[in-house]
Amino acid sequence: MKLQVPFPGSRRNASTTPDGGFTLTEVLIASTVFLLLVSGVVFANLFGLSMFQITQTKLNASSGARNTIARMANEIRTCKTTWVGNITNGVFAAQLDGETQQGSGLLIYPTTNTANYIVYFVNPSDKTFRRTTSTPGNAVVVAGTITNTVVFRAQDYLGRVLTNNQNNRVIHLDLEFQQPKRHRQIAGHYKLETSVTRRALE
Repeated sequence: MKLQVPFPGSRRNASTTPDGGFTLTEVLIASTVFLLLVSGVVFANLFGLSMFQITQTKLNASSGARNTIARMANEIRTCKTTWVGNITNGVFAAQLDGETQQGSGLLIYPTTNTANYIVYFVNPSDKTFRRTTSTPGNAVVVAGTITNTVVFRAQDYLGRVLTNNQNNRVIHLDLEFQQPKRHRQIAGHYKLETSVTRRALE
């Protein structure tokens, strides 16, 4: 009689237990871990998008404000005359000598020709900061959600508000913005201040 000795690779030496597969417990644990991982990635992306929107709003507001202020500052520096006052029924009323030189509007005469002018003002009805010129149909909304009404002040070199229209005065701009609370965004308050004077004093 001949005996056959099984060698290590023989199927007769193979284990009788079934191959592969996961138990129900292992499948449930793996699925739970996978769902937690996917949820974390989705939440991180949503949080990143909301932070991007908040930052983008602030950056856009800052960029627009910088461009506007740079343009206005250049117009004040190169102008012939400036007047601080208020807009009433679409008409600019300048503050006279003896009155506190502050208000919601600024009238700029680039030259000695008074028919050519630029006006910056706050419209209280919709709380917008606007720029208009003597050219018809040239009004532009520069900024929105302005919360203060006294935007312009004529000051001396020490920062004191004047009561007369002296030649070497400094025009001080103070804009306060309010960003309302929105979905996934907190309310924000911004303030922009700058002071400008004319280059050529008489």
